[in-house]
Amino acid sequence: MTPAALWAGALAALLLAALLFRRPLAALLGLMARSGVGLVFLWLFQGISGPLGVQLGVNLLNGLVLGLLGAPGFALLLMAQWAVR
Repeated sequence: MTPAALWAGALAALLLAALLFRRPLAALLGLMARSGVGLVFLWLFQGISGPLGVQLGVNLLNGLVLGLLGAPGFALLLMAQWAVR
């Protein structure tokens, strides 16, 4: 088999996989975007959290919670931080 045929087969397989997994990949990319926004929110919240007595870390787990749950996730993180104290 020639290298060009191998490359064409690999490209066809990638295109087929992209077509088959379009919705899961879109959902994953959406979750990544929402988690990124959650991390930015945590970073901004970190500036005012000191006077409020709240310490939420800016990390991937907290960003994923905010990305999946949104505002209720933020409340969940605050309650979890309060329960640990």
